[in-house]
Amino acid sequence: MSLPELVGTVVAVQANFYLVRFDSAYHNFDQKARESLADSLLCTRRSRLKKIGQKVMVGDRVVVEEPDWAGGRGAISEVLPRKTELTRPPIANADCILLMFALAEPDLEPLALSRFLVKAESTGLEVTLCLNKCDLVSEERIAQWRERISAWGYEPLFVSVEKYIGISTPSFTYSKTNLALELKDKITVISGPSGVGKSSSINRLIPDADLRVGEVSGKLARGRHTTRHVELFELPMGGLLADSPGFNQPQLECEPSELIYLFPEGRERLAAGSCQFSDCLHRSEPNCAVRGEWERYEYYLMFLEEAIARQEALQQKPDGESSLKAKTKAGGKRQLEPRLESKRYRRSSRRVEHQKLQDFCEDFDEF
Repeated sequence: MSLPELVGTVVAVQANFYLVRFDSAYHNFDQKARESLADSLLCTRRSRLKKIGQKVMVGDRVVVEEPDWAGGRGAISEVLPRKTELTRPPIANADCILLMFALAEPDLEPLALSRFLVKAESTGLEVTLCLNKCDLVSEERIAQWRERISAWGYEPLFVSVEKYIGISTPSFTYSKTNLALELKDKITVISGPSGVGKSSSINRLIPDADLRVGEVSGKLARGRHTTRHVELFELPMGGLLADSPGFNQPQLECEPSELIYLFPEGRERLAAGSCQFSDCLHRSEPNCAVRGEWERYEYYLMFLEEAIARQEALQQKPDGESSLKAKTKAGGKRQLEPRLESKRYRRSSRRVEHQKLQDFCEDFDEF
């Protein structure tokens, strides 16, 4: 009886090595796999994949050849077609964006939250909003935030990682569901600003993950960047969870005409009626179906100005590279500043040189 094709999921990437985890069904066929109790192999990439420019990303479904179960090694020979693909963080086949913010320490800011929500919507993935540290605010305050964000088009989960509220068991006070059930059988990317409890949440959901958690800076009221590379962690109830490096403000990179579709309130208004002009940007155009009394409309106008400025800057550069960079000022407002010229003569880092050497060794092994 011939063995089935060995297909697994890339759960971690570092330099030119890929940790591939396999479906348990394969071990029912392969005696060596059962004896070694190995559910993953550390793999390299075949040179032919490199020659055709085929990259391997975390989340990719891949075919592995010549598995060495005793040595824990293998070689990726094929990357299966992707359902979805993110570039930042680089993850394939993700189903959901789990956006995490804190209700307190630091306080929840609607503008910063909206910027992250718009960025999450731009991925085309399902968006789940999770608000941590609910134990630090009153139930009345939680009810206010629930009603407010519901008007935005989202039903947030209220949790407390510190008190185990709404993480692995339902919290009937704040939510009828729990975070573990929301992530079941999905590949989920957790995102949000630093210091809101992303790494702590992963440690609660997956105790074996043991992520490093930085202290929240008392001066800046935000956490330090503790996550350095993307890795998928297996959830006990099923599914995979990817942590992504913490950052304070994501850059919006959508076209001005597409921005309104990244607001659920805007999509709802466009579905109810159409604008007079097909190229309406929903600012001061007559007979606009979107313009009106909704809370985040001022945020839409703010983001629209950024998108227009970015588009104009890109059009001025023949190679499509912007000469401006966005910088976040106080209050979450964005301002475009000139981008400095990069250094032309810079010595390669040791890490780059080391990766080049690994590439050479990988090519050499193919002969």
